[in-house]
Amino acid sequence: MGFKRLLASMGAGGASVETELTELNVVPGGVVQGEVRIQGGSVDQQIEALSVGLQARVEVEGGDQETKQDIEFAKLRLGGALEVKAGAVHLVPFGLEIPWETPITMFAGQHLRGMNIGVTTELEIARAVDSGDLDPINVHPLPAQQAILDAFGQLGFTFRAADMERGHIRGTRQQLPFYQEIEFFPPQQYRGLHQVELTFVADDREMDVVLEMDKKPGLFSEGSDSYRAFKVGHNDYQGTDWAAYLNQWLSQVGGQRNWL
Repeated sequence: MGFKRLLASMGAGGASVETELTELNVVPGGVVQGEVRIQGGSVDQQIEALSVGLQARVEVEGGDQETKQDIEFAKLRLGGALEVKAGAVHLVPFGLEIPWETPITMFAGQHLRGMNIGVTTELEIARAVDSGDLDPINVHPLPAQQAILDAFGQLGFTFRAADMERGHIRGTRQQLPFYQEIEFFPPQQYRGLHQVELTFVADDREMDVVLEMDKKPGLFSEGSDSYRAFKVGHNDYQGTDWAAYLNQWLSQVGGQRNWL
């Protein structure tokens, strides 16, 4: 199933460009395949460069205001200069790697509200840059990420919201300029708990899992007992009962604070 989007018509009689994704469903560390189709117009035209990239719309906090910013976090140049003859068709296939840190956009078969990630196409024509609209992709959890998400479900937590925030979580392997937070409402047995926030920061071997209860505005408070970060390997995550692990931590903190 493809996704087509007309990028641009480059002036009167100019060429048009269309991007088609051959598969919208991907995972971190995978590849999104597609093809850029350049249809020549009524005149010959010179394209100086063609590239595709991944873009995310993230939240940026500044003072008392919160704004949205589009951040390109991966880019692939598709060859060099190209002359498009009148009426000619050029097909440019591509395979764009999905960084391991890419936030997930799908959970339990549903698109996570607030997640806006997709492929952009960019043309350079006579020293001008023409960027196309976002072609959305569905980023599904890795098996190890799914195991953690399933554990929250087993304990009775429900999904509240998700967002992407510009910034860096100290002490993690984070390379991208933003991170994702997935927020859960707790079940009744954790009656003193407002919410739990979950962040994955992965590479090709393992991932940092960051949990925080009752997060307050500002940076992650690593010294607090309501913060926990641990590593999970992509190949050995099945050796742990994650629901029991999470419940032990929640019960320990909740007991100390007389929540339970």
